Parts: sequence; structure tokens; C-alpha cells
Amino acid sequence: MTTATLQTSAVRSGEGARALLVAAFLGLGLVFLAGFAPASVLHNAAHDFRHAQNFPCH
Repeated sequence: MTTATLQTSAVRSGEGARALLVAAFLGLGLVFLAGFAPASVLHNAAHDFRHAQNFPCH
């Protein structure tokens, strides 16, 4: 009779925390920048993005 063992790779304990910290930092940065940007800048950015994706916006 043979038995098989399953080995799983363990994630380093600091790697998950670091990923969470980076994601939170980027998310808060986007919210902060969007919250304090002038409305015309946000409109133009969204408008340019729509054109870049070939999405009709006119």
C-alpha cells in the first residue's frame, strides 16, 4: 500500500500584510486624489479614457 502526502506552500507571514498595506495605500491615494481634483480634470480624464476604449460618449 502506498500513501501520498500533499505538501502546500506556506505564504510568508509578512507577505500578506505587505500586500494589504500596499492595496490600502493605493486605494486611499486614489480616493484622496479624486476627492481633491478639480471637476474639469476628472471629466477630461474620464472623457479621454472613453475615447481610448472606443466607447461612444458623444
